[in-house]
Parts: sequence; structure tokens; C-alpha cells
Amino acid sequence: MNSSLARLTAKLRRPRPLARAVVELANAANGFRPLSRKGYKTLAIFWFGWPTSELPLLYLGGSALDAVRRGLRGDFRGRRGAAALVLTVLSWLFLGAIQRRNVTTPQLVLQAALVEGLGADFTDVLGNLPATPSPSGRPTAWRTTWSRRRYVEKTNIVTYGPHGRANLADVWRRRDLPRDGKAPVLLEVPGGAWAIGWRRPQAYPLMSHLADRGWICVAMNYRVSPAHTWPDHIVDVKRALAWVKEHIAEYGGDPDFVAITGGSAGGHLAALAALTPNDPEYQPGFTEADTSVVAAVPVYGRYDWFTSRGEGRREFIAFLERLVVKRQFSRFREIYTEASPIRRLRADAPPFFILHGEHDSVIPVGEAREFVEQIREVSQAPVLYAELPGAQHGYDIMPSRRAEDSAEAVGQFLSWVYASRMKE
Repeated sequence: MNSSLARLTAKLRRPRPLARAVVELANAANGFRPLSRKGYKTLAIFWFGWPTSELPLLYLGGSALDAVRRGLRGDFRGRRGAAALVLTVLSWLFLGAIQRRNVTTPQLVLQAALVEGLGADFTDVLGNLPATPSPSGRPTAWRTTWSRRRYVEKTNIVTYGPHGRANLADVWRRRDLPRDGKAPVLLEVPGGAWAIGWRRPQAYPLMSHLADRGWICVAMNYRVSPAHTWPDHIVDVKRALAWVKEHIAEYGGDPDFVAITGGSAGGHLAALAALTPNDPEYQPGFTEADTSVVAAVPVYGRYDWFTSRGEGRREFIAFLERLVVKRQFSRFREIYTEASPIRRLRADAPPFFILHGEHDSVIPVGEAREFVEQIREVSQAPVLYAELPGAQHGYDIMPSRRAEDSAEAVGQFLSWVYASRMKE
């Protein structure tokens, strides 16, 4: 029996260079372009393609070093070994193409969105801003990974509501900012399918970029499903906005300039909050509080809870029915409609900068396009849209070049809004 087990163990440990090369090639190709994009049926496609599409050089370097090791071991001998080597090299070509795309295209697309939405001379307005030198220059991608320690002191972890850990928030600020200053403020709403809602480690590249330049960012938790039921999620966002308006001056922030952002479910909540200022339905017990925002930056968000037809829509509505809203869609459709930012559009909406990845396999990019088209028809304020080539869902979480470029562009947009208001 022991000898049989030994033979089985040896067989399992036997190198399989061709099978490994096929997996490497599939992973690289999936990072370049998702092998399938059909909503919630492709979550595995997203999870495997997301890191590869954002950090291709990490995979390329690891694969190259491992190929040297395997070559010395003799894995590439014979016809099967040669085929494995060819496939491995092809995977490197895919990874190189991803890196080239990530370096060359995001900045062009983002700058085009800024020029289209704000005008070719939008940077002239930024000259009206007071100078706030950055202590470390342009933030590097890797530095954002550990940036929370730089900007969040223990005394800056606050409780904004009555629901314990679900109502905690981190206040990001430079330690040299004056406590009696009036720095612009950004509230960051995390994603997680309305079932996670944890403030760490989302949007670190953006918040570190803004904090470095003298902004104050507030990263919040909120109550999540299935333990809690809609509209608890948006109520907490509103409560956090009310807390910011009332208390952010104690940290050197300007309560009259509060913008909002969020990704995925956070993008939905940020957009909905921006389009429903001071709505008493979402402010039980604090209806008199001001929950308006001066700008919104939803990222790869869900803007439609009520359409039941289309790719992945049936599964999405079923998810909301079971875990989030917990009410039958056919009987309580008005709840789903009212929770849809695309049905809450208004002429006096604040400026929007909407971002979405071209290759998002969790929330199809078509939903962002439709939201942009409809809000532009209604809103009197600028509505910017950047569709990032090759970007997957969650692209702005990792410390990648694309996340860095996005943070730079969002910072320019928010600074333009800030400077424009200072001129009024």
C-alpha cells in the first residue's frame, strides 16, 4: 500500500510542462481580453483575469524566472517540451501587449474625457487653486499599497452612526494639514455587491493621490446584506454624508465642499446619493441633515435595478430579491426603480465623472454607456465619461499604472469643480 501511495505521489508531482503552458497562455489571454463576458456566469473569468490585466509585469517576471528553472530541469526537451516553450513565449507576448496597452492608452482616454467634458482650457481654471505642495511628488503605484498608514492615524478612525463596526470610517489627511483649514473633502463608498461594504483596501490609489495634495478623504463602512435589508445601505451613506458635513471641519475639511465616489456597489450608492440629496425616504431620523454633494465619481457601478431583460439581468434581479431587497420584484418593483440612479436623474444634478472598464465581466460596460447617455440629456452640469481600454472590474483597487492614471484624472476633475466653485 505504501509503495502504491508513493507511486501516486510521484505521478502527481511529475512535471507537466505542456499542461502548465496551456494554463499560462489561457491566463494571459484572459487578461488581455476576457475569454467570456456574460455577467455573473463569468465570475471565475473576472477573478483570474483581473490581476493579470492590472499587473502583467509581475506575472511576466515570475513566469520568465520560472521558465529558466524549468528549462534547467529539462522540462522543454522533446516535442511536448518544445510545444510548451512556444506556448509559454506566446503568454509572454500577451503579457507584454497588456503592459503596453496599460502604459499608452489610459492617460489618453482619461485626458480626452476631461477635454470633452470640461473644455480644452480646463487646466486654466486650476490656476485659481491655492498651492498645496505634495510632500512626495507624484505618488508611485507601489507606495499606494501602504498609504493608509501614512494618512490615517488612530485618532482619525471615527464612528459616524449607531451601528458599531458597520458605521466606522477612516479619515485620510496629511499630518501637516492645519486643523483649522478648509480642505476639499471626498467620501469614498466601498463596493462588494452590497454584501461586503468594508472600507479597506478600496480606492487606495485615489485617496492617497488626493490626500497627498491636501484633500481629506473619508472611507466608510456601511451595513450590508444579507444581515441587513435595503435601503439600510444608502441610509448609511446618507448618514456618513451628514456626519462629514457636521464634523469634518474638526479635521481641517470644508463641509461646503464634499464630493462622493465609489466602485461597483459603491458606485451605485455614490450615484444614488448624488441624485437624491436630502431625500427623507433615505434619511430616517435625520431628515433635516444636508446630504448634498458637489460632485460624483461612480466607478464601474450598477445604475439600473429594474430592467429584467438582457445579459445577466435575470440573475442580478434574483440576487437582489434573495439577499438585498428581500422583496419580490414583480410585487415591489417601485423599490427597485427608486433604487436605480438611472431613474433618479435631475437637471440640477452635480457634475459627474463616470468611469468603467471596457472588459468588465461583472457589470457590463453597456450599463455605464446607457447611464451616461441618459444623464447627459437631463443634467445641466458637466457629465464626463471614460471607458478604459482593457480594464476589468475592480481595476482601481490594485496599485497599477491604470489606477494611478485614473487617480490623476479624477483629481483633475475634482480640482476643476473646486476651482470653479471658488470663482463663484
